[in-house]
Amino acid sequence: MNKKEFVKAVAAESGLTGVDAAKAVDAMQRVVSVSMQRGESIIIPGFGSFSLKECKARMGRNPRTGEPLKIPAKRVVRFSPSKNLMPQSPTTTKGGAKKKRATAK
Repeated sequence: MNKKEFVKAVAAESGLTGVDAAKAVDAMQRVVSVSMQRGESIIIPGFGSFSLKECKARMGRNPRTGEPLKIPAKRVVRFSPSKNLMPQSPTTTKGGAKKKRATAK
């Protein structure tokens, strides 16, 4: 789903006009962006949480030459979905392995 499709879905679900739904989506993007720049976390119950993760500096290799290079430390945005947001499948277990179904004899 791209942004245009997402805006249409928000408009249909909320009863907003397409223009108002686009404004709401844009406002959410701005709020998340500004909060991440400030180092704040955002927790939305039933949806998930946005937080910052500190990645340490490390050594890597240039894939073309194989030459070692230093990768600087950085902060990245992390999204953790709520348990309610995760898709539930009755045929899989927590580790992803399929459950054995009982067969009728």
